[in-house]
Amino acid sequence: MNRIEKSREKYKELFGDGVPAGYATDPDLQDILTRFIFGDVFYQGHLDDKQRELITLVVLATNQTLPQLGANTHAALNVGLTPVAIKEAIYQCAPYLGFPKTLNAIAEINAVFKDRNIGLPLESQKQVEENNRFDKGLAVQVEIFGDVIAKNRENAPSHQKHIQDYLSSFCFGDFYTRGGLDLKTRELLTLCILSALGGAENQVKAHVQGNLNVGNDKETLIAAITHCLPYMGFPRTLNALQCLNEIIPESR
Repeated sequence: MNRIEKSREKYKELFGDGVPAGYATDPDLQDILTRFIFGDVFYQGHLDDKQRELITLVVLATNQTLPQLGANTHAALNVGLTPVAIKEAIYQCAPYLGFPKTLNAIAEINAVFKDRNIGLPLESQKQVEENNRFDKGLAVQVEIFGDVIAKNRENAPSHQKHIQDYLSSFCFGDFYTRGGLDLKTRELLTLCILSALGGAENQVKAHVQGNLNVGNDKETLIAAITHCLPYMGFPRTLNALQCLNEIIPESR
């Protein structure tokens, strides 16, 4: 198949038989969009459609492009993602986007779930309690990043140590420990969220190394960042790839 045929087939898999609304007003732009996203990008690399839709959802949540988030929630369900996996991907955004943007995204997803007769609330994926969220979160941090975590905690100024505590207990304890998504997926989604944010290159570099440490190889990371491109644009994509190449040089 050529890319036009591939884009039509992929679009139908994701969204069904409907015709994109853009064809009524902006057919040239819609052709470019459809052929690039669904004829080119969706076939670049070895990610499956479930991984691609999770990435799409978190980047759309980061961008707060909520109508597209709703449409892709339908697509995520159509390719077999569970409601739990979809919710957990958006929950994973909270430490990086903040709660208001995360709640905006959750409201959009809940509307789709209601439309699809998916009952709420979903089964809890909580894995920590008040008395162990810090310890379990710290353990996940160390699993992902290694000895640098102890150095970061030791080097933090005394009046900023609470931020390190929050990282362990909130970001990693409350979220990374949850069920519904495995650690490799959460870390891959975090890289995509940070790449889409822009201006977070230091954190992108840290999570490139974190992805490598949990078993996501460079080709997987290239495929994930490439999949973000149509939703976050070339500047942030190129910045993310520069971070990736700095941490994992081509010679490795």
